[in-house]
Amino acid sequence: MWTKLSADTVPEAERFDWFNDVVSNSLMPLALASERSAEFQADAAVLDLGAVQVSSFEYSHVRSRRTPALIRRGDPEQYQLSLLTRGRMWMSQCGGEAELAPGDMILWDTSHPFEADCRPGNGTLGALVVQLPRTALPLRAGRIDPLLGRRIGAESGMAAILAQFLTSLGTHGSECSPQELRRLGTVAVELSAAVLAQRADAYGELPAEARTRALRERIDVFIEHHLGDPELTPGLIAAAHGISVRRLYLLFREGSESVSATVRRRRLERCRDDLARPELAGRPVHDIAARWCFGNAAAFSRAFREAYGISPTEFRRAAARAEQTKQTRQTSRSRQARQS
Repeated sequence: MWTKLSADTVPEAERFDWFNDVVSNSLMPLALASERSAEFQADAAVLDLGAVQVSSFEYSHVRSRRTPALIRRGDPEQYQLSLLTRGRMWMSQCGGEAELAPGDMILWDTSHPFEADCRPGNGTLGALVVQLPRTALPLRAGRIDPLLGRRIGAESGMAAILAQFLTSLGTHGSECSPQELRRLGTVAVELSAAVLAQRADAYGELPAEARTRALRERIDVFIEHHLGDPELTPGLIAAAHGISVRRLYLLFREGSESVSATVRRRRLERCRDDLARPELAGRPVHDIAARWCFGNAAAFSRAFREAYGISPTEFRRAAARAEQTKQTRQTSRSRQARQS
């Protein structure tokens, strides 16, 4: 579960000092300054993944410095990888310097001094931070150090997959069991290592198991993005990733379903989602099925019933009733709030 903290629970005059304490305790000791300390806003949340920790921050303008004295005061000996989700950020460490926009990532080392300026514009800046113990990354410091303080673009490839993974953690992390969170911690380490290894041209230095899991993550994302393509076959998937079909089958053999079963299940999930959408209520079931590459209406209906124990039409009716009940309850609550 996310452990959440908010400056709203603190008197206004104490909020900036409160945030300084939160950062020092959850990340590392820093010297902070702000143009808006008198009207400071901040929220923080921490998700424990076992091997690593992910922190979410939203806050007003902050300038930060980590000096040798602060390093001596406290050093978790971590690499910390941040995904900026809102606002702008400048950072400098070990000769690296970067200006970040939303969607960019940056890496720093808690054992080296750095400076940063976080500028939210209107509202608050948003960032997700992955705290990676040095011992968890299977890369030498000599490979990682040249990446410190430099922008890592997340527009494509493994960096895009890592950014999507972190965003999903922010949205759905609280829904996972402790065992699932520990597995996600392993995924976070391996995806982070894969991104850094690619940037450092050291991908071959990763353990074979880490490279295999990173490849599987890339394949999963590729499948997700091409579910509407009727040409999405094992051959196409394998060719897009430079591997043989046999190698693809072996990758999926380690899981609970084949590659074809994975594609079929995800297409059925997309159909189910569309059937529940009120704005698509007027679209025929067979059109929705065809959108996700089920060309035979009877075969789709059988597959849907096998997966969910109900026909597509029955599911749509049940979803519509649930949506109507939800809207009625919201209207009732709004009416009661106005009356009170």
